[in-house]
Amino acid sequence: MRYARRAATILALTALVATSACSVEDDPGTSSDASATCGTGKDFLIGMSQANNAEPYRQVMNDDVTNAAKSVPGFKVVVSDAAQDNSKQVADVENFLSQGINLLIISPNEAKPLTAVVKKAYDQGIPVIVLDRKVEGDAYTAFIGGDNVAIGRAAGEYYAKTLLPQGGKVVEISGLPGSTPAAERAQGFREGIASNPKIEIVASQTAEWLREKGQSVMDAMLKANPDIDAVYSHNDPMAEGAYLAAKAAGKETAIKFTGIDALPVPSGGIKAVEQGRLQATFQYPTGGREAIDMAKKILVDCTKDVPKTTTLGTMQITKENAAEAYTTLGGKQ
Repeated sequence: MRYARRAATILALTALVATSACSVEDDPGTSSDASATCGTGKDFLIGMSQANNAEPYRQVMNDDVTNAAKSVPGFKVVVSDAAQDNSKQVADVENFLSQGINLLIISPNEAKPLTAVVKKAYDQGIPVIVLDRKVEGDAYTAFIGGDNVAIGRAAGEYYAKTLLPQGGKVVEISGLPGSTPAAERAQGFREGIASNPKIEIVASQTAEWLREKGQSVMDAMLKANPDIDAVYSHNDPMAEGAYLAAKAAGKETAIKFTGIDALPVPSGGIKAVEQGRLQATFQYPTGGREAIDMAKKILVDCTKDVPKTTTLGTMQITKENAAEAYTTLGGKQ
């Protein structure tokens, strides 16, 4: 098919690869109470602890989780919103534990502050699926997410070879400090541009994943660096915010913008590429449907071995393949 032939723009990153497995015999999160209560014809309460519902990506993740759960008889999902507050997310998980959840899905706001409460749930024999962002250590049942270093590296290689082959000045708008995707996307990007020494990162500042903060950060960056050539944003909403700041300064056509997420929704990054505001975005699947698939294996199918790590694939999306990618990824008009 025409879409499959575009190897130059589609970057398959080991989709759904299970890198290791855990056994119910030695994994607190898939043993004791969990194994005793699994099976068909039962009701299961799943707590979904979300880092911040204000991010469009997380809203889509919530929808993917809840919609997938509707197809599993007996599954009930309760979603909490930490609103980018580590203490609130800890309290949300504690509340889930007091409700007697059968399984926890969590996308941590930041890694270190959420590690202890995730371990607490896991040590109580509750299966824990960590989604998208990681915690420290390995006291959880499974992690599902994209390879953020690889995605950042792919973005960097795109800059080095295609977007700025002659070099240029780049500003980086990063995600929330303390969240693993922010650190990994920054690392990968630097690895990717290393082959082109003429590309220079002149500034890097966080906008905490939010569009409005991306706009204000970009406004300040433009004043400090009026001759920048491109903006590498850790997600699409921040890139869109940066574009708005550049447009207000009359520089939206002189600067190139890229993001990450590529949500197949009208307000997402694919449409921003198709409409010319972004030069490229890189798909970062939510993992919501995969999390429910794994929850079903644990709770309904009583699977004794589940992958410790599941790495989701990605693709590079430019104007050339944006319309087709939108359709292929299930986008709706």
